[in-house]
Amino acid sequence: MKLPIEFYNRNTLEVAKDLLGKILVRTIEDKPIMGKIVEVEAYLGPIDKACHSYNFKKTQKNEAMYGPPGTCYVYIIYGMYHCLNIVTEEEGMPCAVLIRAIEPLEGLDIMALNRFGKKYSELKSSERKKLTNGPGKLCQALNIDKSLNKKSLLGDEIYILDNNEKFEIVSDKRIGIDYAEEAKDFEWRFYIKDNPYVSVLKK
Repeated sequence: MKLPIEFYNRNTLEVAKDLLGKILVRTIEDKPIMGKIVEVEAYLGPIDKACHSYNFKKTQKNEAMYGPPGTCYVYIIYGMYHCLNIVTEEEGMPCAVLIRAIEPLEGLDIMALNRFGKKYSELKSSERKKLTNGPGKLCQALNIDKSLNKKSLLGDEIYILDNNEKFEIVSDKRIGIDYAEEAKDFEWRFYIKDNPYVSVLKK
């Protein structure tokens, strides 16, 4: 079952942890590409100096963050890699959760072709591990780009399915935000312990 809007319209830190284990689905030409969410980062715009909407800053780039909960916020980093974020809390409260890594489940050949230009069976073990273990990698594998910015997760192009399983959650500092003063030390990155597709393990 697709996660309803009520799932996303909650405290961002809780949504971030609850997204772990859920199934991200990207549909292309009626073919579903699926992966289990194994790593996320929370961003709370009003108080978070690492967030694009810190102190309610609003730009054309981050406009999606002010939209309804369950909206996609897709932006580009380093001029080439897309990142998928899920808007949380009530409309107008600019918070979101970055999807950092997924465990590939379905559509493996499509993912492999998108990432490496060859079928999944042709990938080396090191390539399989790197298929979706980072925000830019998973977006490339699932063909997620700016065309999905502001799209609702209640639609059919991209959505998240409920999935119940038990695992231990690790909390750690977020990645690549050394500029964010005190916010760089917030342990707002969450991941499934011992999952091989997590991008960076806690030291």
